[in-house]
This record gives sequence, C-alpha cells and structure tokens, in this order.
Amino acid sequence: MGSEGAAFSKSRGEDERVSDCLFCKIVSKEIDAEILHESSEVLAFQDINPAAPTHVLVIPKRHIGSALDLGPDDGDLLVDLFETMTSMAKTAGLDNGHRLVTNVGSDGGQTVDHLRFHVLGGRSLSWPPG
Repeated sequence: MGSEGAAFSKSRGEDERVSDCLFCKIVSKEIDAEILHESSEVLAFQDINPAAPTHVLVIPKRHIGSALDLGPDDGDLLVDLFETMTSMAKTAGLDNGHRLVTNVGSDGGQTVDHLRFHVLGGRSLSWPPG
C-alpha cells in the first residue's frame, strides 16, 4: 500500500470521519446534498457536476480512501454498495444499461480521497472513457 493508502488505514472505525473530507462532511450533514438513499453503511446522492443524465454517487459512510483500502472485513459493505447501485439504476429507469465507475488515485481520476462509485446512465456511453 502506498503512502496515500496508509494515511487512511487508521480511519476504518465506524464512527471516524476525516474532518477535511468532502464526502465525510456530506455524511455528517455538514454539507447539503440531494440524498437519494441512506442506510447504516451507505449514502447515495446526486453528483453536483453530472457527466450523464443520471449520475449518482454511492459512498460508504465510513471513511475509506479508495478501493485499495478495502479488506477482507468489507464484504458486507460491498454487498450494500452494490445493492444500492442496482437500486439507483432501477429507480432511474436505466433499463438499456448503465456504467459503474470507481476511480483510484490521481492518475485514475480520483479527486477526493473517499471511496465512491459513480452510477452513470440515461444515454449511450462511449468506450474507452477519458
């Protein structure tokens, strides 16, 4: 694990948040968001800068830096994340398909160090992206 990932390994406790993390502030309701779904582990909300007609962000409420910081104890969380993404796609009527994306690190396009999945759809999506 690189130095970036090591900085997040100490933040795996259920109630721990990173004070300067944008998504931790959304979880704690310090910053407003158009919340579409909330469970004990997961939050889903509209992206404020959508890249498609449907662009929902699905995040763990617990601060996890990126997919690199997931471990063997995160299986239940991953199930909750993927069930939420499926629900968001169905609710948005993305019957013709959609894309799930997570970015890891700066070269991968990650702009905030908090794991998130993008649910994108509502139009034909080209490949490769970016």
